[in-house]
Amino acid sequence: MRVPFRKAEKSVKSTFDPFITKAKFDELKIKLEKLKKAQPAAIEEVQRLAQMGDFSENAAYQMAKGRLRNINQQILELENQLAHSELITPDSDTSCVRVGHKVTVESNAQQRTYQILGSAESNPTLNIISQNSPLGKALLGKKIGDVIIVQLANKSVEYKIIKIE
Repeated sequence: MRVPFRKAEKSVKSTFDPFITKAKFDELKIKLEKLKKAQPAAIEEVQRLAQMGDFSENAAYQMAKGRLRNINQQILELENQLAHSELITPDSDTSCVRVGHKVTVESNAQQRTYQILGSAESNPTLNIISQNSPLGKALLGKKIGDVIIVQLANKSVEYKIIKIE
């Protein structure tokens, strides 16, 4: 008798960043609800295909089982993320840079405005940076007029904080 062989699941463990906005929190809740609604159909499909006999040669069963495993894993991850998330609330105190603020900086005679959010929502093309990025880390806690130096891979870049919103 042949023993079923399952490929090792590839899971990338990254450091969990709990900071998310209310909009992202709501988006994750909706995604979780959709997955929970899809789960019974996936379970039913696995049970239906299990009736066909030999599991080792039942490719449809193996695929359905993989889909169910994926749904279950995503549900667990989303529930964990929602349970441990901290909502970013807009802070009216702009005396120093905090998560959620928009910060205008000047570097090389050019001004740019960045919003500092959690890793889950960072999007450098939209100037939304993570609090864990080199620039995000350097900006946190600084005040208007402060100059920071960010060490990148091959050079140092100097930024001056112009405005905090």
